[in-house]
Amino acid sequence: MIDKLIEKIEKSGNPSVAGIDTKLDYLPGSIIDKCSSLKDAANAIIDFNAELIESLYKLVPAVKVQVAYYEMYGVEGMRAFEQTIAFAAKRGLSVIADVKRNDIGSTAACYSSAYLGRTKVGDKYFTPFESDFVTVNGYLGGDGIEPFLKDCAERDKGIFVLVKTSNPSSGQLQDKVFESGETLYESMGTLVEEWGKPSRGKYGYSDVGAVVGATHPAQAERLRKELPHTFFLVPGYGAQGGKADELKVCFDKDKRGAIVNSSRGIICAYKSEKYRGMSVGAAAAAAAIDMREDICKAIGK
Repeated sequence: MIDKLIEKIEKSGNPSVAGIDTKLDYLPGSIIDKCSSLKDAANAIIDFNAELIESLYKLVPAVKVQVAYYEMYGVEGMRAFEQTIAFAAKRGLSVIADVKRNDIGSTAACYSSAYLGRTKVGDKYFTPFESDFVTVNGYLGGDGIEPFLKDCAERDKGIFVLVKTSNPSSGQLQDKVFESGETLYESMGTLVEEWGKPSRGKYGYSDVGAVVGATHPAQAERLRKELPHTFFLVPGYGAQGGKADELKVCFDKDKRGAIVNSSRGIICAYKSEKYRGMSVGAAAAAAAIDMREDICKAIGK
């Protein structure tokens, strides 16, 4: 699966992913005013996301859809989530379900079945929220990751494991140093590199990637050197403060090895002064192009 994503990045000339992390507050006020139920909210979000995807699918190789923004609207929100990822896939985009799941092995297997694997009902199999990749929390250890690895191998899927996250307080735990001098995030990175060995593709990267925040460039640079076969999903660009010049350390010498996410900077672009007067879709497309140019300039691609 990682080879497919890399090839989509190469074809589009764009190492960025649009985060479709949509809540009702992000929609135009005229639409919000018409919503009086969870079903109304979900329907409005579905239409908003469809406009975004229609404007973006020729510009970006992938979308990342954060499930929390949909869970907050209950069952109706999950309907919006399901329709959003299905529509993105129909438009040829790689779909990253940002769900950050994990638990003990048997429960992790259920999570994986929902997004990567299959759920059996009678003599039929279903994948309720079919995705190409999911984000997972590896800090429970290997038994919680194994079910995801199994589904990745069987169904040509991928995962991105939390290694060094973009939030300001991530260092409270992730930067803790062991007696050996290795940090906790480096220890997790080592596990990710090991978990990915069986699935390395023709570009040298495996289907087991890492989430490495753009807001911590020194740590990202260190990880890029230590994890030569691990592809990075890089959150934190734009609204969270990550700069293109800082995140260039996430890429390898061939300008590969990472894909950078922006959510609010794209889906809420129509609200900004820079894109004032544009439609939701047109503003998102313009913001995606600006992001692409910014990142490509920084990495020299």
